[in-house]
Amino acid sequence: MRENAKVPRFDRYLLSQLLALFGFFSLVLVAVYWVNRAVSLFDQLIGDGQSALVFLEFTALSLPNLIRLVLPVSAFAAAVYVTNRLIQDSELVVMQATGFSPFRLARPVLIFGLIVVAMTALLMNAIVPASRSTLAARTAQVEANVTARFLREGTFLHPAPGVTLYIREIAPSGELLDIFISDARSAERRVTYTARRALALRADAGPVILMLDGTAQTLTAADRTLAVTRFADLTYDLGSFIAAGGPSRPGIEELATADLLFPTEARRAETGSTIAQMLYEGHSRLARPLLGLGAALIGFATLLLGAFSRFGLWRQVLAAAVLLVLVQLVDNLAATEGMRNAHAWPLAYLAPAVGLAVPAFLLWAAGRPRRLAGGLPAPAPGA
Repeated sequence: MRENAKVPRFDRYLLSQLLALFGFFSLVLVAVYWVNRAVSLFDQLIGDGQSALVFLEFTALSLPNLIRLVLPVSAFAAAVYVTNRLIQDSELVVMQATGFSPFRLARPVLIFGLIVVAMTALLMNAIVPASRSTLAARTAQVEANVTARFLREGTFLHPAPGVTLYIREIAPSGELLDIFISDARSAERRVTYTARRALALRADAGPVILMLDGTAQTLTAADRTLAVTRFADLTYDLGSFIAAGGPSRPGIEELATADLLFPTEARRAETGSTIAQMLYEGHSRLARPLLGLGAALIGFATLLLGAFSRFGLWRQVLAAAVLLVLVQLVDNLAATEGMRNAHAWPLAYLAPAVGLAVPAFLLWAAGRPRRLAGGLPAPAPGA
């Protein structure tokens, strides 16, 4: 009874170590990914005149997908780090000497991996699709916000290739003072508009600028003639710039898992994807969370093979990393084929199956008696 009481205590101890390191590595990796993402978002949003709150909203909506990507890597790093420390401190050796088999030692790692699987599955099947759908909707709203994108005082803006826009001042009432627009999109002619005042309005076809009391200078390239036209009011259309930047249709990443597993022709036409792509994406949402479990077990089982090594565990750490890369390579190859063939959706489960079969074999190999230099079998752990 006394020794049996130590069993759950060891599991709790190892599980707590794994979860603590998992949280640390996840935080570090998410921060690294987030900084890279935030730099591009900052240039895009702040450069277009958006506020800091919009920037924070967009980065928050992109975080679930970033977390989904780093969870398997964090699980692998935590398993490798904790296992290496336990072996160096001879804690695993002591547990093996009491009769624990490699499969028994792996039980807390299995529980840890299942926790990672649950977190990843929740992200992939609920949080990430919802966040990406909200992000797409907010992106369309921001791109349709003419005042934020194109109407900024004291700055030369280029809303489209060949178009330059400058506003000297925006009055508190919203009136645009001293506006300059150069439109050189046509090779045959170039038109320059200047106006003392202008108003930003929204028409049925999209946003427009109503210029008041200004001139239009048209330079014809063929004969190099310049025509100057004065106007009391003139409307300049900005809708084409916004339509070019907005998303045209939702992606399959935004659809619910049930819609992907049971695709309809309407959904296929709405996303512009194929049935094969929808089926594979749906089944990958069910299968890929298991990669986190496989990554944790690969890290633990590979290092457990080096428990008897006198030269450190660097070779085992390197071997574990190579095995993880190979599993990811299998996943990439399966995705390439699965996206092409509607009947190849079972390939979505190939990489997780490999990721679980490899550590099972390694744990079996770790439990086999090793031979000493003289050819005599070494005693099994616990003997």
